[in-house]
Amino acid sequence: MLVILKRGSGEIDEQAAQILAGAIKKKPALTLGLATGGTMVGVYENLVRLHKTGSVDFSQVVTFNLYEYLGLPASHPQSFRHFTQKHFFRHVNVQPGNIHIPDGSIRGNYEQYCESYEQAICAAGGIDLQLLGIGRNGHIGFNEPTSSLASRTRLKVLSRETLDDNAKFFGTGEEAPQCAITMGIGTILKARKILLLATGASKAAAIVKSIEGPVTSAVSASALQLHPDVTFLLDAPAASRLTQREYYERVLKMTALLTPDRLS
Repeated sequence: MLVILKRGSGEIDEQAAQILAGAIKKKPALTLGLATGGTMVGVYENLVRLHKTGSVDFSQVVTFNLYEYLGLPASHPQSFRHFTQKHFFRHVNVQPGNIHIPDGSIRGNYEQYCESYEQAICAAGGIDLQLLGIGRNGHIGFNEPTSSLASRTRLKVLSRETLDDNAKFFGTGEEAPQCAITMGIGTILKARKILLLATGASKAAAIVKSIEGPVTSAVSASALQLHPDVTFLLDAPAASRLTQREYYERVLKMTALLTPDRLS
């Protein structure tokens, strides 16, 4: 596990984009797992900028979104398909046939549909690099507390905390979706490399539990401790409760000296 501490979200956005762009340059047909949410907006803005300056080509990249709300049409402004189209896909040259996003409009036979999403990931050769955010309760994807650490893509009921966090994005009288289709923790852990971003003091408790706490289904992000190549990119408020910051900074210096490719 590599923990990178930054002063603010701007630095996180820039380095995350550089890591993603570097991975694509090394493997133009990269399979990329995508996350959404406010933390990711600046990352996508930086990737779009790099694409427009000719620094990165997405024409062979294959993408898989982490999740989608159940019951929202793709055109809904709060659907995650709409988010990635608005902030990323419409500005770069990812081929439409290479874009995979769970279908929130399906009805019935959810297990079969979710299994087909898993099969599509396998058919693409697995995810090379998975981008993640983290919820206040420590969830990754929509793997709420008590999710199995071996879970795969499935329908998941959202926690009250997540519903409360999401309610502000929906209009007066509009109920936020109660469920989502999400990659499982086991699906995420199969990615070859994982990059998790967190900003703000509201994520500090989840971050310290994920990095320094026990591996537990009560904090799904703690399962990342089991992964051989995961990087946390954190701003100062998100990292404020970590007890080993001096050590993380020393590890980062040695990583930059001995294995600089991991930072690019």
